[in-house]
Amino acid sequence: MTYQAFYRVYRPQSFREMSGQTHVKRTLQNALEANKTTHAYLFSGPRGTGKTSTAKIFAKALNCEKAPTKEPCNECPTCLSITEGSHPDVIEFDAASNSRVEEMRDIIEKVRFAPANARFKVYIIDEVHMLSTSAFNALLKTLEEPPPHAVFILATTEPHKLPATIISRCQRFDFKRLSSNDILERMKIILEDIDLPFEEQALKVIAQASAGGMRDALSLLDQVVSFSGDKLTLENALLVSGSISQDVFYDIAFALKNKEIAQVLSSLEELIAEGKDPVRLSEDFITFFRDLLLLQTSSDLTELLELVTSEEKFITLAHEFNADTLYGYIDILAKTQQEMRFSHHTKIYLETALLKMAQVQNSSVVNGHVGGSVDPAVNEKVANLEKMVQQLTLQLQNGISAQGNPAIQQREAPRPRAKTTGYNAPVGRIREVLKGATKQDIHQIKSAWAQTLSQLQKSQAALLAEAEPVAASSSAFVVKFKYDIHCRMVAENREFTTLFSQILSQITGTMYELLCIPENDWISLRQSFIKENGLNQKKETTDHEGALVQENIHEDPFIDDAQEIASEDPLIAEAEKMFGKDFVEVVED
Repeated sequence: MTYQAFYRVYRPQSFREMSGQTHVKRTLQNALEANKTTHAYLFSGPRGTGKTSTAKIFAKALNCEKAPTKEPCNECPTCLSITEGSHPDVIEFDAASNSRVEEMRDIIEKVRFAPANARFKVYIIDEVHMLSTSAFNALLKTLEEPPPHAVFILATTEPHKLPATIISRCQRFDFKRLSSNDILERMKIILEDIDLPFEEQALKVIAQASAGGMRDALSLLDQVVSFSGDKLTLENALLVSGSISQDVFYDIAFALKNKEIAQVLSSLEELIAEGKDPVRLSEDFITFFRDLLLLQTSSDLTELLELVTSEEKFITLAHEFNADTLYGYIDILAKTQQEMRFSHHTKIYLETALLKMAQVQNSSVVNGHVGGSVDPAVNEKVANLEKMVQQLTLQLQNGISAQGNPAIQQREAPRPRAKTTGYNAPVGRIREVLKGATKQDIHQIKSAWAQTLSQLQKSQAALLAEAEPVAASSSAFVVKFKYDIHCRMVAENREFTTLFSQILSQITGTMYELLCIPENDWISLRQSFIKENGLNQKKETTDHEGALVQENIHEDPFIDDAQEIASEDPLIAEAEKMFGKDFVEVVED
């Protein structure tokens, strides 16, 4: 007899021999035992997870001479002929090569005939998603109401391509990828059966490379066995599968921990020169750092390890890394893996990822304090900077203090604050504007006020309808609001204040900062500022004729609200801007 591949020779012949898929096995066995099987089943899942094998086992259990039974006997003529693929009532149909409606009509015409020598006529349609739309439509009615002796088993790796009308007429079973342990145990049984010694780590490499598919694992095992001599070794498995030794990953991880970037990139270059795929390397790196996390978490998780073994050097390496650092490594590699899918320069992406990983600090944050390998002196500097920032923030909120002068600080203590709406006007910033206020700046802003409002949306301009500029310096201006709620809405909308300043700057040629204050707070702040700075004080002097003359010691650094009534009216301000103040006369009715 010619040689057969492992996945054909060791195909499971009973539910007991199947690896994994417990939810599928238990449901089908209970239905068989209770004689409550239905007429149509849909088996979906990744390749090599046992869909076709389960369909054949189920067909044998349905037609076994000892039925109803949970397991086929594999001894009666019916079971043996189904195993050999020669039973006339179990028809395997490959939809990939017979996708036309003509082939489907041939099945539909023959399905009404009774089985030749079995209880049920079973149709196993593999890769059913490859059928054409016409073939699906032809199958639809038969699938919904088949003869009582017919059972359809549809298998597919892409269930999303099936019409919803087909899926709704079937009992659906989703096959999952097999775990590494399930694949490992199956390979051990095969190697013991052929009496070939093996290294368990070599089987782990094969299981990891198979990505959850039993057929892929057995095909790769068959190849490694053919390559090996008297013993299946780790070196042979790595060479045939294209995987990498755990010692190579150990050296790269150790170099990353010590920030030896040249060593890391040199090792990567050697691996790629050997023909390793950067995408596959990124997957292996993720698995390796995941294994280190498992070793770091608990010593009871060694059975879940895929790339590394529970040797002392790996356990030591795992505890030398902080958990946050390993999480960071996995996150960087996962993002890089996503980016690789859309580029042909996968090597560059992987090199960049390793550089990022080398720059990750092996430290953690616990209760707000930086720990790990961070220099204590750096911690002290950071703490001092945080204190300075808090002090500056407090000063900005309460107004800038006067260079540590206690008398001035005491005098400035009772400053007016907005109380009614919860909005705190920037009193300190406004005081700075008042100190540098000029009549030229406030004239310029008031002249452009109406034009600026006209360029805003109506809803935005409405907020400033009962507001007016009252003081301005070369960098900022103060606007008082009649209604506190309007003041708060404008002050808290940073996008609006920025837009207003930009429009104003296009007209005036100067970028001013907008500061908002309620009217009551403005009156109180203005009076307080005049009193503190001794403004509008007068002294008596004698002129050259001996008469007493009163002179202002200081002038107001800002324009009072009542000083320029004409400028308060937007229409008058616009007229003055267009024709000049000398040509505009305001007549009271």
